[in-house]
Amino acid sequence: MSVLSNMRPVDEREFARVLAEAAATGTPLEISGGGSKQSIGRPMQTSATVSAKAMRGITLYEPSEMVMSARAGTSLSQIESDLADHGQMLAFEPAELGPLMGGEPGQATIGGVFATNFSGARRVSIGAARDHLLGVRAINGRGEIFKSGGRVMKNVTGYDLCRGLSGSWGTLAVLSEVTFKVLPMPEDTATLVLLGLPDEFAVEALCSAMSSPFEVSGAVHLQAALAARLEHAGLSSQGKAVTALRVENFTKSVRYRTDRIKNLLKAYGDIHELDRDNSLLVWGELRRLSVLRGGEGPVWRISTAPAAGPKVVAAISAYMDCRAFYDWSGGLVWIEVLATTDAGAADVRRVIATHGGHTTLIHAAPEVRAAVEVFQPLEPGLERLSRKLKAAFDPAGILNPGRMYPGF
Repeated sequence: MSVLSNMRPVDEREFARVLAEAAATGTPLEISGGGSKQSIGRPMQTSATVSAKAMRGITLYEPSEMVMSARAGTSLSQIESDLADHGQMLAFEPAELGPLMGGEPGQATIGGVFATNFSGARRVSIGAARDHLLGVRAINGRGEIFKSGGRVMKNVTGYDLCRGLSGSWGTLAVLSEVTFKVLPMPEDTATLVLLGLPDEFAVEALCSAMSSPFEVSGAVHLQAALAARLEHAGLSSQGKAVTALRVENFTKSVRYRTDRIKNLLKAYGDIHELDRDNSLLVWGELRRLSVLRGGEGPVWRISTAPAAGPKVVAAISAYMDCRAFYDWSGGLVWIEVLATTDAGAADVRRVIATHGGHTTLIHAAPEVRAAVEVFQPLEPGLERLSRKLKAAFDPAGILNPGRMYPGF
C-alpha cells in the first residue's frame, strides 16, 4: 500500500516516508496542522492533504530554565494551559486566526504558530514568534529529517534555519518539533483607554507612550465601527473609537507607570483605566481578532511604519469603504474592506507602494485569492533568492506549491 494513503502520520519517520514517496512521484501536497489557517494564501492544486496534527505532545518542559519542546501538532491551547499551570506564557501571544477564517477557536497548533510567524500585541515589546524559537526538527521536500538550533539562544553556527523556516508557511519544510523559550506571566495588568480619538491623534498618543521609559506592552486603536463589535460591553457601548495601552509587571510597578503615562497623555483627553480582569478580557479578544469576525468583506494585514499607519488607512479609504484596527502602535493595521471582486487589491498595493510597507490578504473568497497577489510581491533579487531556497529544500516542489507565490 502506498504510504500516501495515510494522511495523518503519527511520527516524524512516517511523515518523512510520506514526503519521500511524494517527491519520487512528483505528487504535490497540502501541508496542514490544525487547519486554522488553511484558507490563507493562494488556492493550491494538490493531490492530497497531509496533516501534522497526530504528531503531538510536549517532549520537554523545564520551567526553571523557561524552555519547552513540543511536537508540531500539539495544540496551542495545551501548550498555554501547561505553561499557565506554572505561571508562564508564550510572551509573543500568537494571534488566534481560526474564528476569523470561519472555524472554531482553539484549533491552532504550535507548529502552525511558528510556520506562519504570527505574533500578537506584545510583539512591540518582546519580539516576534521567530525571536522565541530556539530549535527545530523538520522534514524537507526530499523526505530528509534535519534539525537546527537547540535549547539556548546562542547556539547558532552557519545559517539560522529556525528563523528562515519561521514564516515560510510550510513551503520549505514540515516542522516536526519545535523548541522555544517562555516567560513568566506578569503579576498585574492594567489598561489605559482613551475614547473618540481620530486615527492620527490616536497613533500619535500610542507612539508617545511606546517611546517613553514606562514599558508599554500593548498599543492598539480601534475605529468606532470595530470598537462597537467588542465583547466588552463597557467599551462597545460607548459608540466611539477606542485607543488602549497595556502596562504589565509587578503591581507596584504597574501603578507607578500607569500614573506616569496618564500624565504624559493628559492632553489627549480623559483617560479611563481597566483593572486586571477587564484587561485580560479585552486583550484576549483582541488576540482572537474578534472585532474582525463576521465582517462583510475581505481582510488585509498591513505592516508599515507606525506614523504611516493612519496615512495608509486614509489613502485606502479614498478608494473604498474600510474599517481599521491598529496594533503595534500603528505599525500593524488590520483592514476590513468593502470592495469589488478583487478585494481592492490593486488600490491597496498602490497605497503600500507609495507609503511603504507590505501587506497580506488574510481573508477573501478562493476565487479572489486565486486572481490577486495574496502575499507582498517580491523584489526581483528577493524572488531569485526565494526560488533558490525552494529548490534547495523542496526540489520536486511538493510542499504547499503556489501557496505564497505562483510557480514555487
